[in-house]
Amino acid sequence: QVQLVESGGGLVQLGGSLRLSCATSGSIFSNIVMGWYRQAPGKQRELVANITPGGRSNYGTSVKGRFTISRDNAKNTVYLQMNSLKPEDTAVYHCNAKVLYGPNVGDYWGQGTQVTVSS
Repeated sequence: QVQLVESGGGLVQLGGSLRLSCATSGSIFSNIVMGWYRQAPGKQRELVANITPGGRSNYGTSVKGRFTISRDNAKNTVYLQMNSLKPEDTAVYHCNAKVLYGPNVGDYWGQGTQVTVSS
């Protein structure tokens, strides 16, 4: 089983920054595509960004140029640096792990962390 522990959410003003972290355990980190998704009230969950074991990243249209995803393979941790935050970024942010190989193949989710951007 793969466990994900998120941290770093909170309340920030328009234009501010936050960094989210997601630490994983239970599987080989190099077998995992890591990602962040978010869900605002009344809306569907959407991809924010993901990153492959080799470091290739992909971003949702609304966050390109403002958010940066990175991973530290030595610490089994993925980060999401969020800059120039807007009220529409307000949502619960969920860490996602897609295990590609091994006995724990599948999708895993963190419990979510609230990000609130005030205007």
